[in-house]
Amino acid sequence: MVEIAPLDHSDPRTLPLCAPESRPYLLVAAILASSLGFIDGSIVAIALPAMRMSLGASLVEAQWISNAYMLTLSALILVGGAAGDRFGLARVFGGGIALFVIASMACAFAPTANVLIGARAIQGLGAAFMVPGSLALISRAYPKEERGKAIGTWAAAAAVTAALGPIIGGLALTFGGPDVWRWIFAVNLPLGLLALYFLYVKVEQDPSQPERGVDIPGGLSAVIGLGLIAWSLSGAEHGEPASKTALIIGLSGVAMILLFLRIEARSPHPMMPLSLFKNIGFSIANTASFGIYFAFSAILMYLPMVLIGGWGESEITTSAAYAPLSVFIALLSGNAGKLASRIGPTPLLVGGALVLATGYAALALVIPTQNFWGAVLPAMCLQGIGMGLVVAPLSTAVMNSVATHATGTASGINNAVIRMSSLIAVAVMGSVVAISYGAADGPATFGEILKDPGHTAATNAAFIKVAWGASAVCLVSALIAAIGGRSAARG
Repeated sequence: MVEIAPLDHSDPRTLPLCAPESRPYLLVAAILASSLGFIDGSIVAIALPAMRMSLGASLVEAQWISNAYMLTLSALILVGGAAGDRFGLARVFGGGIALFVIASMACAFAPTANVLIGARAIQGLGAAFMVPGSLALISRAYPKEERGKAIGTWAAAAAVTAALGPIIGGLALTFGGPDVWRWIFAVNLPLGLLALYFLYVKVEQDPSQPERGVDIPGGLSAVIGLGLIAWSLSGAEHGEPASKTALIIGLSGVAMILLFLRIEARSPHPMMPLSLFKNIGFSIANTASFGIYFAFSAILMYLPMVLIGGWGESEITTSAAYAPLSVFIALLSGNAGKLASRIGPTPLLVGGALVLATGYAALALVIPTQNFWGAVLPAMCLQGIGMGLVVAPLSTAVMNSVATHATGTASGINNAVIRMSSLIAVAVMGSVVAISYGAADGPATFGEILKDPGHTAATNAAFIKVAWGASAVCLVSALIAAIGGRSAARG
């Protein structure tokens, strides 16, 4: 008879969260929580023109409807992961879902743009404690021999959600009334309540680890520093250059980030261990991630404003611009990951970044044609191919650059870097489009829904700057990946 080794109950991480028959319910809870974040993130950019018209929001306010969420999420996602270990995975995960749902309802009923921005910041705080717990919940609920299949189911559901979210949102926004965007947030209530019900009923034990620390000073200094920098960068509204006030705010943000680095260097439980960045491969992978996702986020944020606000396209047509991303990432990521494991991630990172640079350059050239199906969509297909080539190799580069015991922390840092790049991209390119729109004598502000030839021409001119900027950033990312890959190989 085979002797089965008992679980080491001195280590809380070995305790199962639930009975075997309850595992599928926790898998559903993890999928529902992931869906909340995916649906919210993919549809908001398409809904922003409608939100602006409904609430009378300015361009800067529109930027912060996106950035308030990204700020708290990117700065605190590493704290959220550590809190799950410290206070109990299911408790923190459930608390994140509850806070996300409450904030979503505040978004749905927001009477003004400022209230919506505040609710979005709280939503991001909830997501910071919800997102890390989703995959961790599956890992803790399923034994190792069943975990791969469960994670595959979770990943497939996430891919379907990411693909269908913009399409469903586009249909609702196209055929619904002017305030239908509120239902994007309201739908989070039943999904979140169902996930919480499964957690409450099926989790049998949720051990905490009191010895684990949570880097609260690091999290707070990161939020303040990133917030001040993003605020200073997104100050342009009607084409004015940066003011002295914006400069002072930006420098204050830089000072807070330096304080954050000092805290991380001295903290016994740092959310971002700086020692990992001594590894050339890790630093290069994160730098390339920042550049590639900076460009990616800038295009996905401001292209819908061009199509809906400047060209008068419907939201469902605009949502089709997202389709190549889902299709090509699904088709290419698996093979790209296998190839990266065989030949190394550097060739794929360089090639993918060059494809992205070409796609964004093509987008800049075809925008004046105002031909969505024959010109813009093919350019977006290049973006989809480029992202399909780099998503898996970026993860491979990060994982290969650190010791096995540090892969979880490394992955979390890379996730935070990607989200920070989105925050900075929206802020920087917001000033670019505002100044460029004003320089082109636009009659309103970039992204407003207005049928006017001058508005359309100025909107096109402003977005072309964004597209060329995204192309240049991807070229630099390709160069960094090429040089860094050689240096890491020699090291």
